[in-house]
Amino acid sequence: MYDLEDTIRARRSTRLFLRDKPVPKDLVIEALELAVRAPSNSNIQPWRVVFNSGPARDRLVEALLEEAAKGDPKVPPLPEEFSHFRRDLGAILYGTMGVPRHDAAARRVAVLRNWEFFRAPLGAVVCMHRDLDYADALGVGMFLQTFMLALTARGIGSCVQVSIAGYPEVIREQLDIAEDMRILCGVSIGYPDPSFAANALDVPRSPLADNVTFRET
Repeated sequence: MYDLEDTIRARRSTRLFLRDKPVPKDLVIEALELAVRAPSNSNIQPWRVVFNSGPARDRLVEALLEEAAKGDPKVPPLPEEFSHFRRDLGAILYGTMGVPRHDAAARRVAVLRNWEFFRAPLGAVVCMHRDLDYADALGVGMFLQTFMLALTARGIGSCVQVSIAGYPEVIREQLDIAEDMRILCGVSIGYPDPSFAANALDVPRSPLADNVTFRET
């Protein structure tokens, strides 16, 4: 176990996992029991999570890859003033992977890993009731952060993936998720592949002054 500060600094978005090293379910349960301590609006605990592993995971991945071959996911574009963050991250990430900017085929292979849960043996789909709104999405976010930190403290990697929510019809069909649930994201969970350089990537953060203001007078 790490202390809290070490855990926060150690957490990374893992983008390639050891496919054949399963995650002990008892460790996932331990992490979930900590995650549900997260605060939420009126204590409604808005998070709903559907895990998939084994044959269920393989069927979902196959269906997602089939859909990805037909067309792009339904992921909302970023507003222009924020789109540079995605471009900057892509440049860092693909550079760490050794994928040249002009190599469309290699980039396509890397992109498709999203719908393989980056080969993680355990995937999760995170949902929230469709009648809930922004305040409740904050609660889901705090739950997710606590969950991932608890996994990190147990030596387990993870990656939150908006891309998984890009094919909601496939996910609903494969995991029997009701129509009254809004699919927010996926989470890949497993043991990081130590040979994959991007797993050690420490993505830079903006200076605090860019996003934080103190008013004292």
